[in-house]
Formats: sequence, structure tokens, C-alpha cells
Amino acid sequence: MSEDGPPVPETRVLAVAMSPPYIETQLIKAVWTQRYVGNKIAVFSMQSLGCDVAALNTVQFSNHTGYRQWTGTRVSAQEITDLYRGLKQSYLDDFDMMLSGYVPGAAALEAVGEIAKELKARAKAINRPGSFFWVLDPVMGDNGTLYVAQDVVPVYKSLISHADLILPNQFEAELLSDVKITDMSSLGRAIQVMHERYRVPHIVITSVSLSHPDHPVSSLSVVGSTMTSDCKSRAFKIVFPAIDCYFSGTGDMFAALMVVRMREAVYKNGSALMETESWRSHDAVDALDLPLAKAAERVLASMHEVLTKTAESMEQRMERARAEVLSSQVDGEGGDEDEATKTKLRLLKSKAAELKLVRHVDSLRFPKVEFRAKKM
Repeated sequence: MSEDGPPVPETRVLAVAMSPPYIETQLIKAVWTQRYVGNKIAVFSMQSLGCDVAALNTVQFSNHTGYRQWTGTRVSAQEITDLYRGLKQSYLDDFDMMLSGYVPGAAALEAVGEIAKELKARAKAINRPGSFFWVLDPVMGDNGTLYVAQDVVPVYKSLISHADLILPNQFEAELLSDVKITDMSSLGRAIQVMHERYRVPHIVITSVSLSHPDHPVSSLSVVGSTMTSDCKSRAFKIVFPAIDCYFSGTGDMFAALMVVRMREAVYKNGSALMETESWRSHDAVDALDLPLAKAAERVLASMHEVLTKTAESMEQRMERARAEVLSSQVDGEGGDEDEATKTKLRLLKSKAAELKLVRHVDSLRFPKVEFRAKKM
């Protein structure tokens, strides 16, 4: 691809996502806090990098649920199936990749899984197994708490083996592997278990907060692995500074950028890998040379730039908002007015925490890579 053109060849992506319930989280390590805000960020991120994206929204909400108030409706499992059938009827189902995010109900998740399995089966039927790649984010919870109903967990476990790349956080990796993650060593065991149990070729664990002698204070890490032909992990980690701030939409952004950058890294590797099932590199390829590692480096570079720039302007926006709210407040007695002011400030803070992607699209396209992969 040309230096100033899209980083990937023509790519059709089916993006299936939904906003989760609002979860209150500590902010000191909030790079991944409030992870999903529907397809808005995912679609923009992928389109900005040259992908043609079909968005299958599993909710229609007025705004993301981090505001703690919204209007709209959820889409049923039957509606998801019907929407996809409509795409097929119009010959609009020629997807190269699929990204699936937060789906809270077991029936809806099963419907999404059936779509992915159909697309993978079609690729195999034409003897081009590498022509479709499914990125699955098994969104179930975080920090020891489930976002979803208990019956969603076994559905995810049944679907993982059909995915090419999964993006669990630390808590979700524990659920999938049944390994309690307490340090980098146990994290490595969890990755190995998932490779062996589900035969999932690629794994990236996000929002890892584990101390280690070579990790700076107030840092997070992303840990990834591409398995070998005998299901052995090839693990790497990328350590980066945490940002002491609240953000909305980082999970969607990370997942969407992984879709594009993974395809870019594989494309640069050559046509042979592009045609290989699940884009799994030869066993001789070192962990640090894996397309997955190269993709994760570029994703985190974009993430860090956008989050830093968003944080720099956030406090200024909030100061202006506080001044406007307080200047318009009418003096009076009673607590209702004070409560209304607090609510308005909270909503304005949620707005200020929205990632400034449109203003910083060059950070998506041309990030400067500072944080490099290291072997586990």
C-alpha cells in the first residue's frame, strides 16, 4: 500500500456491537474504563483506515450508557438474524472480517455466533480459509464482576473455538481459562490453557494490571500470543503508562484498530499468509515478529496518542462547563437545585470524556510507535 493511502487492501467488515451497563471504576488505571459505547467509535476507526464497514447494531440508544440515562430499544436475537438475512438477500454479505463486541443476552449472542460460523464455513467451502477472519471480544465483565447474565458465559465458551482472534480482559481470561491470574506467570498459563482448550489461534489480553520488576509504576500492559501448530503459545507483552483519567469508548477503539492493523500486518507479510487459515504464522516465526505483535504495537500507539490528547483538553472543557453551570444557577433554598447541578456536571463530564477521534484522525492513521513488544 502507498504511504499516504489506506494501510489495508479493500476490506469489508461486519461490525456487531452494543453498549453495556454503566460500571463505576477506579480512574487511576482507566485506560480501558467504560469499555464500550456501541458501534460509533468502532465504525469510525475502521472507516478512517480504509475499511468498508457494515454496522449491525444490537441496540438503538440515544447515547451510550455511561451517561446513566438514555432512550431507545434493544434488538432481539430474531431481529439480528433478520438483519443479516437482509444483507444476504442484497448480496451485501461479502465480508472479509467480522468484529463482534458486547452482546448481553445468550440468545442474541448465539445469533451472532451463527453469522460468524456461516461466514467461516463459506470461506472454507471455496477453499480460501484465510479469506474470512473473526475478531471476537468476549465481553462478560471486569474487576471480578459480570456485566452479563450467567447463561451468557457458556455461550461464549462454545464460540471461542470458532474465532480467529479473541480480546478478553484479565477477568474474562480467568473465566475462559479457569486460571486465577495473580502474576505474569499465571497469565502465561491462562493463555496456554485457552490455546489448548479452544484451539483459538490468536489471543490478546487487554487491561492487564500486574506488577513485575520490569514494569514501571502506574503502568498497564497488553499480552498477546499466536499459537504454534501444536498449540504452544508464543507470548509477548507491551507495557505502557496508565493515564489518570476517565474515558469512554476505549474498548471499541482498541478492538476496531486490532481488526485493521492485524490485516495490515498480515498483508505486508505476503499473500501466502493471507490465504492461510486464521492467518497463523509458521512455527519458526519468533513471538516479537508475529503480525499480532506488530499490530498491537500500532494499536497502542494510536490509543496512547488519542487518549493523551483527549485528556489534555478534558480539564479545560470541564472548567468551562463548571463556570457556565454555576453562573446560570439561581440562588435558592433546598437540595433539589444542588442535586440538579450535580447531575448536569456529571453528564457534562461524560461528554468531555468522549474520545476525540475526529479531531485527531491522524493519530489513527499515522501513529508514532513508542511501546514495543517484549517476550514474556
